[in-house]
Amino acid sequence: MSTSAMQQVHHVVICEGCDAVYQKAVLGRGQVARCPRCGTELERYTGRAQQRILPMVLAGLLMFAVANLFPIVAISLGGQYSEVTLAGAVQALSQEGMAEVALLVLATTLLFPLMQLLILLYLLVPLPRQRRPLGFAWLVRILQSLLPWGMVEVFLLGVLVAIIKLTSSAEVIIGPALGAFVALTVLLTVILSFQPRNFWHMAFAESTE
Repeated sequence: MSTSAMQQVHHVVICEGCDAVYQKAVLGRGQVARCPRCGTELERYTGRAQQRILPMVLAGLLMFAVANLFPIVAISLGGQYSEVTLAGAVQALSQEGMAEVALLVLATTLLFPLMQLLILLYLLVPLPRQRRPLGFAWLVRILQSLLPWGMVEVFLLGVLVAIIKLTSSAEVIIGPALGAFVALTVLLTVILSFQPRNFWHMAFAESTE
């Protein structure tokens, strides 16, 4: 594709809802462009979001490591002391005959969020150097499909409810992983608000420079 053709592609946006093609608009802070035909969001103002996402992804990976390597809570009851980790919770569910639930927890709180963070890191690092990484299109599509499946916040809510119930019958000591899960939930909320389609705009912008 010639440079002029790529520049023309970069200045149009295609509606994901009805495939209508529009000229890209210059958006201001807080503005969102929607398709006048079907109402689907076309794009929104991101400012310098792409420069902020990479540090947040790195912070998210750090919080993810802390959340999974350290105990969430420690429970002391009747002279017995035990520490609860995410991996331990998944193993306990499996041993109690709830293998399907264990697999769901493993996928939605560990595998899918980790995949999202690693794909984002892989995509973000080369783009400022005007390089599109290998498998770019495929990974952007995977990232888009993973968006509804990360449920760290649901797991965190369940943990908080369980802690509140346990405090009436046992001594509960908060572990470092709980704080890491809170931070990870906040970071993922901000990170995943950066729509995967923005990678296409970034890639074409770098290609036309």
